[in-house]
Amino acid sequence: MPDFSLSLFTKHLLAETLLYDEEYGLAGAVSLVDAAGEKERYLASFMPDDGTFLIERATAWEDPVELDDPEDVAYRLATDSTVESTHDLPEEAAHALLELAEAYDLMPSFTLLFEDDEL
Repeated sequence: MPDFSLSLFTKHLLAETLLYDEEYGLAGAVSLVDAAGEKERYLASFMPDDGTFLIERATAWEDPVELDDPEDVAYRLATDSTVESTHDLPEEAAHALLELAEAYDLMPSFTLLFEDDEL
């Protein structure tokens, strides 16, 4: 059996989170968060319209807010973005996300999106 690879494990997990279920109208989205700056830096998800995986770079963020509830998101969400890259396969997007996370010391966050609300 080959040695365990943390990089391969991480890429597989990221690829799995970029899910899309047409029947239930839901998709998984991954954000890469700058913990020190407390804001999203990159966002990734599946685009059902064209069947690609999109990675966007955040360019604007919501205003800082006081956290009233411990379940509130502890970072500022992106309000605008530009296309960073598109990928045909989730594994390609996962590889790109891992490279971005390593380059900028970012942490992942997972969100489940519902087609009626978010896609």
